[in-house]
Amino acid sequence: MVLKWLCMLEWARDDVSNVAGELALLSGLVMWATTYPGIRRKMFELFFYTHHLYILFMVFFIFHVGISFACLMLPGFYLFLVDRFLRFLQSRQRVRLVSARILPCDTVELNFSKNPRLSYNPMSILYINVPRISGLQWHPFTITSNSNLEPEKLSVVVKSDGSWTRKLHQMLSSPSSIDRLEVSVEGPYGPASTHFTRHDQLVMISGGSGITPFISIIRELIFASNTSQYKTPEVILVCAFKNSSELAMLDLLLPISGSPSDISKLQLKIEAFVTREKGPATDNSTAPRAIWFNPHATDAPVSAILGPKSWLWLGAIISSSFIIFLIIIGLITGYYIYPIDQNTEGGFPLALRSFLNMLVICICIAMTASAAVLWNKKQNARDDKQIQNVEGSTPAGSPQSWLYKADRELESVPHQSLFQAVNVHYGERPDLKKILFECKGSSVGVLASGPKMMRHEIANICSSGLADNLHFESISFTW
Repeated sequence: MVLKWLCMLEWARDDVSNVAGELALLSGLVMWATTYPGIRRKMFELFFYTHHLYILFMVFFIFHVGISFACLMLPGFYLFLVDRFLRFLQSRQRVRLVSARILPCDTVELNFSKNPRLSYNPMSILYINVPRISGLQWHPFTITSNSNLEPEKLSVVVKSDGSWTRKLHQMLSSPSSIDRLEVSVEGPYGPASTHFTRHDQLVMISGGSGITPFISIIRELIFASNTSQYKTPEVILVCAFKNSSELAMLDLLLPISGSPSDISKLQLKIEAFVTREKGPATDNSTAPRAIWFNPHATDAPVSAILGPKSWLWLGAIISSSFIIFLIIIGLITGYYIYPIDQNTEGGFPLALRSFLNMLVICICIAMTASAAVLWNKKQNARDDKQIQNVEGSTPAGSPQSWLYKADRELESVPHQSLFQAVNVHYGERPDLKKILFECKGSSVGVLASGPKMMRHEIANICSSGLADNLHFESISFTW
């Protein structure tokens, strides 16, 4: 019995290490235990932080099996290290937050300065970190802006629906508003292509804040309808809200600098349903307002970490770092490891061999990735000089006057084309079956974003076989 315990605690010099395997197993079990839906959804921070144990898991796993056997998973592990280091480099840069649009439904639109060379597709997401709230928490949000319609601006919508988002909303909506907010980002990340334009008719059904991915789609279609790139489909937006204050989310369909001509060429029909109120609210004292932030010399526009030709740079980083790794590890093996293997009883320690390989891999990736990022950072700096910084778009005067002028600007922007497309229904829920079966296009794309039950109901309608022209796609951001 004692011998068995001693074997479990053995760290062999030139053989499999039992202790390393046990530590790797323990790390894996802790990560696995926190993946249960009850823990993952109710205690997401616990789930998120414990999954950083993947570092210990990988290190001790390689110590346990040796570097030769670990090479079976080297391609995936190598690509992960490259991606993780690039994300780390991007997250170190503070980005320029230009303004925020505060809606009465506890929702905030954040508007960032963007490098014109950065392009992304609708329904992309951006990870955001606000050190003033938490230096460790990163939260993904749907990008609502369009890189073609707004080449120098990137926007995300944040709904107050958790401790982190509530703190952000309170910070921005408080009477003593701040003049600058430090923000870091990772991304954007999103779909590789936009397939919704292949349909003759597009029906987008949302519940609550599920409307946010559709904002970017509508802005993309607004741009396409004005540039005549391709024939845009007829769009029907069906959105359900609990209270009439949430109707302010429809203001986000147009950029803060939008004009009525932007949407006039798009065939858009909006059916908005307010389920918990029988009529329009009489209190309009909480109108949307905007606040502007002071620029800071260290802040930079949101840009692609590897520039517009990111795939070429990524290929160069992977290939060059791996070649350098093979050269360095070959030299170390020939002039350091091999002589010890030949002249020492028991040979070179297996754990030390694994450690040297991991160390050289990390150094090679860090060297090549840092060089590529620095090169693109210089290119981005040249572009940034040509961008009109916040000074050009920020109203002159005191911060209080900025609030006043921004409010006046929002009120003075004509939304006649948008308002004419909106039909508001109070005290009722949308009849989804009726709405979908009345669509007579030969190809009708049906996008659903919102509560799980709503998405399942729409999926059942589209798959019932009663209509052959419905093509369903669910958009879910649930973990």
